[in-house]
Amino acid sequence: MGRGYALRASQTDQGLVILPEQPLKSVPRETNEITRKRLIMTAKVPLPDRLPRTKDAPTALDGLLVVDFTRVVAGPACTQTLADFGAEVIKIENPDGGDDTRAYEHAEIGGESAAYLSLNRNKHGIALDLTVPEAREVARELIARADVVVENFSATIMEKFGLDYPSVVSSNPRLVYCSISAYGRKGPFASRPGFDPITQAESGFMSLNGFPDGPAVRTGPPIVDIATGMSACNAILMALFARERLGRGQHVEVALFDIAMSMTGFYGMAYLINGTNPGRFGNSPNGSPTVGVYEASDGPLYMACANDRLYRRLVTEVLERPDLLTDPQFANRKARTANKEKLRAIIAGIFASDQLENWMAKMKKANVPVGYLRTVEQGFNAPEARERQRLSRIPHPTAGSVPNIETPLNMGLTPTVDPVAAPLLGQHTKEILHRTLGYDDHRIAALANAGAFGKMRKAEQEAT
Repeated sequence: MGRGYALRASQTDQGLVILPEQPLKSVPRETNEITRKRLIMTAKVPLPDRLPRTKDAPTALDGLLVVDFTRVVAGPACTQTLADFGAEVIKIENPDGGDDTRAYEHAEIGGESAAYLSLNRNKHGIALDLTVPEAREVARELIARADVVVENFSATIMEKFGLDYPSVVSSNPRLVYCSISAYGRKGPFASRPGFDPITQAESGFMSLNGFPDGPAVRTGPPIVDIATGMSACNAILMALFARERLGRGQHVEVALFDIAMSMTGFYGMAYLINGTNPGRFGNSPNGSPTVGVYEASDGPLYMACANDRLYRRLVTEVLERPDLLTDPQFANRKARTANKEKLRAIIAGIFASDQLENWMAKMKKANVPVGYLRTVEQGFNAPEARERQRLSRIPHPTAGSVPNIETPLNMGLTPTVDPVAAPLLGQHTKEILHRTLGYDDHRIAALANAGAFGKMRKAEQEAT
């Protein structure tokens, strides 16, 4: 017999909150463990089946064929958006392990990693060993039929395989060919390898993140990769639009370093104007005392009162301190900045005097911008996520079903396709060769024997 504790969960506007542990009555230890596991599992996000799209609704990119040589984050993020809106995306992977993200360690379900599943929805997978001449010929035939090619290999790899833009454009002048790299495809830095955090560090972007008394900090999610993927998608769509007018495609380049530098935004522009190197400000831009994290007596909130109108509402309707408006030290934004530490201490003391939900109610009533400072668990269980149907589950061939985070893009006339989970390695190889290239079984068998689909596929073919 043993004494245990049970976790209690409560659903609030803040999301799912795990309440303090409460003692269980004396029950067998194994029963406590089962109860604990069950209660912990209930803390996960409910994942409803994904609602089907409107029947017979068109898709924005129907008929667009994309040949996708990308892996890791930026490239797959780009091509996933194209796939979400109806493009046929054929993801070409090395049969020996495939996309690097398949082995990422964050979490795994059905033999696939969270990273891979999050970036490769709605794609068709084919495994090709591009070191084999027959596999390169398959790739060239796919490119000859494609509207778009996207690649993010290291410099000279596509050229070595004869799959770079100059090598393929003659067979497909309408092709839009997008290259994603760390430092561009030309110039003295083209051969340098680089990843998201490296370009965050070298562009100056990372120097803006963190607190003034601490070191520069990279963002948690790979924000430069994600922004690069979004920008590449935009560039591809613009090139396709231009193709309709000009009658031909073009080579498009997007570099992580360029994206990271552009993301310094108005801080970078301010440096160019005044020559002052910007520093780190933590959670408050320029140390603003009315923007940032404050602690109520039982939890944190994030407030953003960035102008005089919002500040007036805050101090009069929420804090009930009109003197903070009439005092010359705080009467306007410039004065508040000059006396920011004093004002921050006053506001912090007031917030600490009452509970979070009371402050949230007052601030919402006064229409003052405020939000809960949530964990991922709380954010994914929050009412905003539920009401906007951000999460669902979709079928998967080995896991049964997998979680799905919906695309943030919503289109009324041409909604996203019904989502299909990221493909298994080489899952659609035979289907693609049959349907897209018109190969028969005899030719596919010959390719397998030549090792075009990798040593494992060749061995499987010989065994049959």
